[in-house]
Amino acid sequence: MASIPGAANEANGVRRFVVGTAGHVDHGKTRLVEALTGVDCDRWEEEKRRGITIDLGFASMQEDGWQIGFVDVPGHERFVRNALAGLGGIQMMVLVVAADEGVMPQTLEHLAICSLLRIPAGVAVLSKTDLVPADLLELAQLELEETLADTPFAEAPILPVSAETGEGLERLRKTLVDLAREAAPLDRHSRLPARLPIDRAFQLQGLGVLVTGTLARGTIAAGDELDVLPSGTSARVRSIEVHGESRERAQAGERTSLQLVGVGLEDVARGCELTVPGVYRATSSLLVRCRLLESAPEPLQGICSVRLHVMAAQRVGRLRPLSPEGLEPGGEAIAEIRLEEPLVAIRGDRFVIRRPSPQTTLGGGEVLDPAWRHRRGKALGTTIEALGKDTTSAAVQWTADGREAGLATSELALRLGVVRGDAASVLTDAAREGLLLEAGPERFVTAGTVRSVSRRARRLVEAHFAADRLSRGMPKAELVRRLLGARAVDLAPAYLDWASQGDSDRAVTVDGDLVTLPGRTGELTGAESKLAQDIVEGFEKQGLAPGSPEELCRTLGAKPQLFDGVLRYLVERGRLARLPNGLVLAYSSLERFQADLLATGWDTFTVAEFKDRFGLTRKWAIPLLEHLDRQRLTRREGDRRRVLRPRG
Repeated sequence: MASIPGAANEANGVRRFVVGTAGHVDHGKTRLVEALTGVDCDRWEEEKRRGITIDLGFASMQEDGWQIGFVDVPGHERFVRNALAGLGGIQMMVLVVAADEGVMPQTLEHLAICSLLRIPAGVAVLSKTDLVPADLLELAQLELEETLADTPFAEAPILPVSAETGEGLERLRKTLVDLAREAAPLDRHSRLPARLPIDRAFQLQGLGVLVTGTLARGTIAAGDELDVLPSGTSARVRSIEVHGESRERAQAGERTSLQLVGVGLEDVARGCELTVPGVYRATSSLLVRCRLLESAPEPLQGICSVRLHVMAAQRVGRLRPLSPEGLEPGGEAIAEIRLEEPLVAIRGDRFVIRRPSPQTTLGGGEVLDPAWRHRRGKALGTTIEALGKDTTSAAVQWTADGREAGLATSELALRLGVVRGDAASVLTDAAREGLLLEAGPERFVTAGTVRSVSRRARRLVEAHFAADRLSRGMPKAELVRRLLGARAVDLAPAYLDWASQGDSDRAVTVDGDLVTLPGRTGELTGAESKLAQDIVEGFEKQGLAPGSPEELCRTLGAKPQLFDGVLRYLVERGRLARLPNGLVLAYSSLERFQADLLATGWDTFTVAEFKDRFGLTRKWAIPLLEHLDRQRLTRREGDRRRVLRPRG
């Protein structure tokens, strides 16, 4: 998903387009913009004193129903970081090369940056033509053609221009409008959630905090509440300007100025982003596809310190190529980047990496996973291959990464920078293709995960029966806890349903609150049947106050493990009853006792009356009363209990 808009925008009958200058220092970028717009973008005292651009400048011109906005960037090598803050959101590159000097180091670096960022369109300007004769101008044009030949801008028009005499300015104006008109429409970017990378923030007395940037996606309207990332605060838009014109709404691709309330200047520095709430998030771990420039000083091997530029943000981090060969100049490889501080990124964002010291542009590429978690072994190769493909393949891989918990549409939306509905469409389409299964509301898992969970469920149930052969089944709650844990417990119904589907390949069978194996009966052997009969008779003889199971086990001379298994079998099948405190008695004794209670004629009774009537000690009286309460045969009312007789 490209994050740089590539189209014109229209509001109030005027179509808008944003371009950015590029080129070596003192080649006339700022003077050219002034000649086109009448605006001197060097607003700082230091810029005017030194005669060079230090920071970003902004201006616009009106031509043939179009408003062309300019982001004028500094050309000095010391200020490339400032240039990158402006180049990240432009729709067209205007590469300026002085005819009297030709292609210079920053010409090449800026051109490489625009290529890495995949700026959609470009035009080259040979400036200062009034300073050279015709033959030198022709040589300069040939040199520039050769420079552009191996770049995405090989077909860009090359226009000779003199900002001093005005020669070529009208042709340049017309060319800018023609290229803007040819650009693809911004419909898709306008429909995406709003995202404004901030390239300038300041405070004016009486107005509060103001920020500017090129609106990369969506629309922003006065009154909107926006997230401020990565700080996590929020701000409300009080007013909007687009190139000095007050507007109620700004749209993707427009140079936008916002007056904000509810936020301090310290929260909205350059590199922060204003976004629709809940759609974007900051990250400090990225998986990227990175290309190293042929001019890079050396290969990247192991862990390398880099300065990462995404949109208007820059962060220091560590890059590690994930191929054993590393990353050679002119080559491309998958790499992971760990940042010291977070920035906003989504899949598809373009980036540039520079060496922190000495500062040199090394390369750039595309973000594949903005929430990367390190992997090793075979899983790494599989993951890289999937994330390097299309969005559906990436979504399936992220779903597999989630294992039993799968992938929520909200998580996919954050990684792609889209609303939940669009993320849900990606996942449901994958489910229709058989790549995913829907495990719950807005939650998907892979078929491989379902098979794995079903196999593990069967193994757990088998282990349960190996430890307790006579059990009716494994408690469902215990199986879910051991099988899915807290991360995916809400998906238990779906997993148990899948595991119990089919005839010949069913993994388990769900029976109420128990889980068993298909076709399993769990019948007693001959010796176990005899022991079961002896246990029941032993408890029946002792009535309402039998001894402990351990005492009966010793009396019968049974093996404790076998005795315990048969005892649980009898309790599960209703031949013995286990009271709240763990005491056991024959169910036939319990039924006779309940009938005797109803025959007493009592409406209410006390504990003392109950003990006297049935000859019980407190050890047995209290558990029996709790049992009666649970069975709704009695109800506690203060110090007494009321007998609840069945109607009729």
